[in-house]
This record gives sequence, C-alpha cells and structure tokens, in this order.
Amino acid sequence: MKFFRTTVAAFALFVSLTVFASLASAQKYLFYVGTYTDGTKSKGIYAFRYDAGTKQTTPLGVAAESVNPSFLAISPDGRFLYAVNEVGNYKGPNSGGVSSFSVDKTTGKLTFLNEVPSRGADPCYITVDKTGKWVLVANYTGGSVAVFPVQEDGKLGEASDFVQHTGHGANKERQEGPHAHSIDLSPDNRFAFVDDLGLDALLTYKFDAKTGKLTAVSSAVTHFNPGAGPRHFALHPSGKYAYVIAEMEHTVTALAANLQDGTFKPLQSLSTIPPDYKDRNDDAEVEVDPSGKFLYASNRGHDSIIAFAIDPNKGTLSPLGLIVGTIKEPRSFEIDPTGTLLFAENQKSDNIVVFQIDPKTGALNPNGQQYSVPSPVCLKFVPVP
Repeated sequence: MKFFRTTVAAFALFVSLTVFASLASAQKYLFYVGTYTDGTKSKGIYAFRYDAGTKQTTPLGVAAESVNPSFLAISPDGRFLYAVNEVGNYKGPNSGGVSSFSVDKTTGKLTFLNEVPSRGADPCYITVDKTGKWVLVANYTGGSVAVFPVQEDGKLGEASDFVQHTGHGANKERQEGPHAHSIDLSPDNRFAFVDDLGLDALLTYKFDAKTGKLTAVSSAVTHFNPGAGPRHFALHPSGKYAYVIAEMEHTVTALAANLQDGTFKPLQSLSTIPPDYKDRNDDAEVEVDPSGKFLYASNRGHDSIIAFAIDPNKGTLSPLGLIVGTIKEPRSFEIDPTGTLLFAENQKSDNIVVFQIDPKTGALNPNGQQYSVPSPVCLKFVPVP
C-alpha cells in the first residue's frame, strides 16, 4: 500500500509539472488583477493582454465590476474565473461573497455568472481544485474555510463543507481569534493546507474531490512561534519543500514536506527585513520561481521584495538581496508562466511594476514597465490561443 501511495503521489506531481510546462510553453496570455474597491477608484477586476515572446503588456480596462474582488483563481481549463468579495456583510452579517465569471479569451471580458455567501466574514484567499469541480475559500475575519461545488456552467453552488477554526494567538490585538489567511492544495489534490494567522499554525486537511469534504489531520498541524502570524504558503516544484511567510514576525520558514501524509517539518526561519529596520511592516506574499532555484517574499511597510536562493538538496534558503524604491505596499506579486518576469501589485501606489528575473542569480531588475491599476491585490494568468 505504501508503494502504491508513493506511486500515485509521484504521478500526480508529474501531471502537475506537465500542466505547468504546457502553460509555460504558451506565448500569449490574458492576466486579471483583483483589487479593493472600497474607498478607492477601482471598479473591480482589470484585464491585460500579455505576449511572453515580446514581453509586451496591453491594458484592456475593467473586465468586470465587482465589490472588493481581492483574490482570484482560474479554473484549470481557463474558462472561468473566481473571486472572493472581501466584505463582512454579504446577504447579512458575518459573511463575504464568492463570485464566478466566464472568461472571453478573445476580448478579455468577464461575464458575471453568480455569487454565493462565503460563510465567513472577509474572505481573503481562493483556489480551484485540480479537477475544476471545487472552489476552496479562506475567510479571514470569520476564521473559517469553506468548499463550493462548481456546476457545469461554471456557477457556484452552496457550500459543500464548512470548517470553523477556534482558539486564539499570543497577540491580543491581532490574534484575538482564528484568522484563516490562505488555502492551497497538494499536487495530487489529496490535501488542503491552511495558514491561520490567528492560531500561529499551518493546518492540514484531507480533501475528498468526490464529495467536496475536508477532514482535519490532527497529527499534521505545524506550529509557528507565538505571534508569528503565518499568512501564505508556497510549495517547491519538487514537492519536497514548502515555505510559509509570517506576516507579523517578518520571516519565511522553510519546511520539509511529506506529501504522503500532509506533514511538514520546520528546517529554518529567516527574516525578510534588515535587522535595523524598526518601523511598521507586514509581510505579504511568498512564491517560488518555476525553476525551483529562487524564492521571493514581499514586505509592506518596508516596501520591498526580498530574494532567496534555494538549496536544491536541503530546501534551505540563503538571502540574495532586497529590491526597494520602486514599489509601495506590495500586497502580492506573480511570476509569469515563463519564469522570466515578476509582476508586483502595489496597493498604495496604484500600479503594477514589472521586474526582470536574472535566471542565474535570481536578482530582480525593473524592466521599465509600469501599469496603472487602482489598489491592486492579486494577479492571475490565463493562456489564450
């Protein structure tokens, strides 16, 4: 049985890497930017056309109007886009919304399909499972996670499962209760990994892709330092390592990953900011480049992106340097499918700044491209014919 599970997991990882290779081989894309609309000039979700061959980007304007569509996810076939509506009172108190859209790959326009309650206030992260049949959401203020079925036409059904986290962390102001901040799936679709900022924990759930149910794996909870505030999770392309960025502690933790049972073993934690920096800072995004050689993490307050080299044999990190001066409140960033450009979404400067990634050193260099988007948060690519 152990051999069978190992073979299945290895095959699933192979399929996942094959899908990525197919995505990276495409030359033309659309990308969509989720934003905050409350108190800003934003109308919702913005679209761009991107040619990976020429590195040229063309703004297409508002793709769909929506309220606080902060984080986005794309269906595996690229036909549908899903967005959280990061509010606390959708159809009553203590719930946000989750919206579905169909993608017009010719024009870039999004057609609204439907919206359902997220089952918790301020949903802040969303992902689609490998089959395209389920959407998983993390509710920040609600401190919960939920799963939604995807119907044949791309619309969302009512939640198939809902899990309320309980407890609190060491920081009485920021961790008075649970705050689920992200939810990601293993390459074989068997596990969901949830960072909870309020509980200082990375929680593992078994995910049933037939029923849309989550089952907590009590033996697979990874604890972080009191007050760390784990926020986002990134898995190495090899599947051997994972990385968690802690918003409040300003660290990235390298983990040895066991995708057979969904457990993680901490290897190392490194700061994302200089030791002499004492002003306000909230860590935000973490991502491994497609080659698996480099990791990037963003700081809000220090307003920087730090690069690390990844040891291919140990998974540990070595700092390479910080990029500062051209970004303001980089809430998120996305590496293009070819692994050559990094698009930084700067919430406070209302723009996206593009950086060239040096394939040998991992260094980030501004390539001169900047695009105006009000209060950008999240960016996702869709390959087009």
